[in-house]
Amino acid sequence: MAPEPWPPYIFIDERGGLSGLDYELAQAIMKEAGCTLQVQMALPSLRRQMEFRQGKLDLTLGASETPERRSFARFSLPYRNETVGLFTSPANAARYRSLDGFEAILRQRIMLLTPRGGWYGDSYARALPQLDASGMRNPFGSYELGMRMFKAGRAEVIMGDSAALRHEAQRQGVTLAAVPWVPFRAPAHLMLNAASTSAADLARINAAITRLEQNGTLGAIRARYGLN
Repeated sequence: MAPEPWPPYIFIDERGGLSGLDYELAQAIMKEAGCTLQVQMALPSLRRQMEFRQGKLDLTLGASETPERRSFARFSLPYRNETVGLFTSPANAARYRSLDGFEAILRQRIMLLTPRGGWYGDSYARALPQLDASGMRNPFGSYELGMRMFKAGRAEVIMGDSAALRHEAQRQGVTLAAVPWVPFRAPAHLMLNAASTSAADLARINAAITRLEQNGTLGAIRARYGLN
């Protein structure tokens, strides 16, 4: 795998090593499955996705299962949940409390900060062309940059992985207010390259996830990061 720094899921700790929720979960799962996790140089998201599709990488963490990806990847059982949220400032919380979909965002012409790449649910995928065509989407390449853009007033609403946004807001001293409507909530999987891995590999990994869920190992790791 080639990691991408994405706190709190993967980050460089104070000793200069890899840490984070996804990294700890993946290490535990691979150890239980009798596999060795080889970590290569960190890559930007789009480059990592390209190298995965080219068969140069075997594993991606925290993946959503989609019909397109099933054509070139295998998906493990879920090992955590992911939530995509919308956030604004406390001062604007009442103003955006009634938002109930991207149609409302388009209708009200609300400028939206969103990650540059990744899967954030069907409703966002459907709305993305119109958001771009109307100039109402301001993309960011990293959560650190996205939070700085939000802090600078580039948009009043920011969208992304809820845990990652909350982590970065806390790090930068930004207070967020969650919009009640949640665009996407789904299980997260380990995504294995279908060309470089086998069905037997997936079966071993799934069996490891099942055992570690039953004995509480994965739950204990998630709890340390404040997630279910």
